[in-house]
This record gives sequence, C-alpha cells and structure tokens, in this order.
Amino acid sequence: MTEKDFWGLISKMHIVEEPYEWVISHLAKQSDEEIAEFEIQFETAFSKAYNSRLLAAAWVIMDGCSEDSFAFFRAWLIGQGEQVYKKVLDDPDYLAEYIFPIYEEEGLVPELEDMLDLALQAYTIKRKGDDDWDDQLWNEFNTLVESKGYHYPELHLAADWKTNDELKELYPKLWKRFGLKPLR
Repeated sequence: MTEKDFWGLISKMHIVEEPYEWVISHLAKQSDEEIAEFEIQFETAFSKAYNSRLLAAAWVIMDGCSEDSFAFFRAWLIGQGEQVYKKVLDDPDYLAEYIFPIYEEEGLVPELEDMLDLALQAYTIKRKGDDDWDDQLWNEFNTLVESKGYHYPELHLAADWKTNDELKELYPKLWKRFGLKPLR
C-alpha cells in the first residue's frame, strides 16, 4: 500500500457510515501484506507527528496532554486526512481555525483512540473471525510488519517550553481560542 493509497482510505472514512468498521472490513479483505503496509503507513505518519510542536499545540487545546492523550490526538490528526495533517505538521497554530465549534459546544476533544489499531483489528478478524484481543496474533502481526522492514521506533519527547507565556507566544491563535477555555 502506497502513501497515496493510505491517505485515500483515510479520505473515504469521511464519506461512509461507521468509518472505523468500514476501514477494518476493507482491510480484512486484503492480503496480510496489504494490512501490514497500511499499518506501516499509519505508524510512519503517527511517528512523524510525535514532536514537541504538536505536543505544545495539544497542551494548549486541552490544558495539558498525557502520553496517551497525545497518542489519541495524533491519531485524530491522521483521521482528519492528508491535507489537514500536513498543514498542521507545518503550522500547528492552524488548528485554531480548523477545529470545529462543535467541539466546544458538545464538550468534545480532538482524540481518536479508535484509529490506533485499525490494521491489527483487520488482521485479527481475517485470522480468527472476530476482533477479540489475542496476544499470539498481536505478536504475529508485529513480526509481519517488521519483516517488511519497518521497526516501531522508541520515541521520547520532552516539552521544550516551560510556561504558559511561552505557549501563548508559540501559538497565538490557539492560545486566543483555547488558552482560557481549553477543551477539557
């Protein structure tokens, strides 16, 4: 699966009912290699978004950001599609314009945990007919992904800001919208 194919599937998620189930069902019909390649494309984008600039943006938006929350935030960002993903990587302050007002109105946060294991769920369904957790299949899937030359990186990140004033200066648009009224 190419990067273009990956982003094409992500784009289709925006026009189907039950998008996560749709992607899982679509992937489960593909070869094991295609499922692994989807995982590699996802993990590549996911890892690229693991940077202090995005952590700072998430911190402003949600008034803090744990490691899990940052993972869910990066998954949400990927789920927004290629154009938004790339624009935000280039300019995280763009999120002040992009995040829909319904997030404030409905008490939502920009997190999408469901995106994190789409490929594994598809692989599991393909192998055993359901998506119940299976340690052996998880290990088998990781081995398949790694056999294609991808190795899950060990990522470590430290905040490169110390005060809210620094965050306000880094991301003035985000601070104006979320600094005093974060989404949490």
